[in-house]
Amino acid sequence: MLKITNYLDYSDLRKKVWSDAEWTLEKVEEAGKEDELMRYLEDAFGYCEAPTMTEVNDFLWFEWETIFEDLNIPNPFEENEDEDEEEKDEDENDEEDDV
Repeated sequence: MLKITNYLDYSDLRKKVWSDAEWTLEKVEEAGKEDELMRYLEDAFGYCEAPTMTEVNDFLWFEWETIFEDLNIPNPFEENEDEDEEEKDEDENDEEDDV
């Protein structure tokens, strides 16, 4: 079996991921945490000699909540829940004012 090891910087990684891993990287970029993510991935995969691209992609895809938490990137879905709750509270207050 032929084994090839590639070294990737963030821009290389960005070009090679697919599916929801792309979304994860978009959110990392929005937060300006590209360098932190690369260090994080080095630590996360430090136990193995060289992860496959599929392993890295799947980690980005399925472990995005852990990644966001560890890199202090806000969870976009939790923000929406907070906004929905605030709107609900405002609606309830408006109804009380009408009574």
